Amino acid sequence: MAELIDALFATQAERGYLDKEALHALAERLNVPLYRLQELVSFYPHFRSKPPKRVHLSVCRDVACRMAGDERFRAALRERVAAHSDVELHEVSCLGRCEMAPALAIDDCPARATLETLDALLDHPPDIDAALPPPRRWQLDPYTRIDERYGTLRSADLDSVIQTLKEAGLRGMGGAGFPTGTKWAMVQSQPGDEKYVVCNADESEPGTFKDRMVLSDLPHLVLEGMIIAGRVIGARQGIVFIRHEYEPERRRLAAAIEEARGAFGSDFDIRIAVSPGGYILGEETALLECLEDKRGEPRNKPPFPGQKGLWGKPTLINNVETFAAVPLILREGAAAWRARGVRGCSGLKLIALAGDVEKPDVYEVPMGTTIGELIALAGGVRGGRNVLAIAPGGASSNFVRGDRVDLPLDFDALQKAGTMLGSGAVLVVAEGRDIVDLATNVVAFFRNESCGKCVPCRVGSEKAVQMLERAVAGRGSKRQLALLPELRSTMEQTSICGLGQVALNPFTSVLDAFPDEVRARFTED
Repeated sequence: MAELIDALFATQAERGYLDKEALHALAERLNVPLYRLQELVSFYPHFRSKPPKRVHLSVCRDVACRMAGDERFRAALRERVAAHSDVELHEVSCLGRCEMAPALAIDDCPARATLETLDALLDHPPDIDAALPPPRRWQLDPYTRIDERYGTLRSADLDSVIQTLKEAGLRGMGGAGFPTGTKWAMVQSQPGDEKYVVCNADESEPGTFKDRMVLSDLPHLVLEGMIIAGRVIGARQGIVFIRHEYEPERRRLAAAIEEARGAFGSDFDIRIAVSPGGYILGEETALLECLEDKRGEPRNKPPFPGQKGLWGKPTLINNVETFAAVPLILREGAAAWRARGVRGCSGLKLIALAGDVEKPDVYEVPMGTTIGELIALAGGVRGGRNVLAIAPGGASSNFVRGDRVDLPLDFDALQKAGTMLGSGAVLVVAEGRDIVDLATNVVAFFRNESCGKCVPCRVGSEKAVQMLERAVAGRGSKRQLALLPELRSTMEQTSICGLGQVALNPFTSVLDAFPDEVRARFTED
């Protein structure tokens, strides 16, 4: 499974990069055409075709880091790195470390660096095995002692699991919010004895980092949820697909897998697949293409993965938080899970809170908690300012005005308000910010991360960014402003996957919420 990508990773780890000589040798050894390797290396950003320098420094360029002064910080970094001939600096898409904004990684290890401490870190890169803090205590964890782990798996009535999940109202926590019990039932009902369970741990949307925390602190809960799912739907193989920027969390998860194997034998095996890079791989069919050693380009649907997924077999795909919630729900019962919510909502929710708050972090709250209550948990808005705007569900969610802090964090409530819970990330923008600039930054993220498969997304996102950047620079035209909503509608209706369908939503929602501020940037005839 993903034999070619695994081999490319191994070769790059050994040689440092993948030049023509290495690819020719690998193609001969694996008995595959050279183009099969070249198409992967040219598509996935984690593969390098040139020799790396001693230290690889990555700095985020996306919205949470931009709000933390990243443009000035990146300029200062470039100047500082110029003094180190053996250091290479790359400006990259979101690193999933938004609470550390502006986020840095040194040789794939997250680093809390300032300009004053950077030289020392470059001379002595941090230890990746020491990058994670001790695990926190979460309400989501039903176990108080290590020897209680996997207790739900031992006692669960597998015949009632799906009904319990349906009664609990658990929905997918990765973005779409599809009912979990319904999805499990669909895969269970598919014929055949070869099925797969995939945990999508490739969260890559700016502002989103809750699943990273779950993998770090609750890896055994994720594994228990996957094992239960495998036994319910009739699968014997599970895969955790994790982004390569989460190397410290991958190591902690790998250790948990070894412990779980020792406890439960081989009736359901779990392996880790590391993403070779790209936000698009968070789209479930693009993820499957990657696991099949192909370029990560989304498939047309239907059929859906639950019908024909990995290698054409029924495949259950849920995200990290969804699997982690299953043991508690089954242990306490559906009614108890529903009672954990407030304002008529069900269960607990993990929210990654970033932007202009005093304490960016992941917060565990009852579903239905208001945005204002969440901000209060984080110590309020930084500097005591008022809230200008909120993106309540990650970079792909529509911005709403700051006076909507009374909105509950709930799938249905946010949908009625014209936005969504999405990836479980709340971005708070304080008064005084340039909201047009921030919306442009988000649209540029989607442009940068487009796989390029379909013309509407590939061309449309590029044209949109060109127009928006002109506006930010004070040269926006009225004609272009009139075109942007039409372009958004076209991309929404004709793009293959969700990336292209939502790419312009951050801007058009800002246009709806702040029409005067936006039009002031598009004044040329």
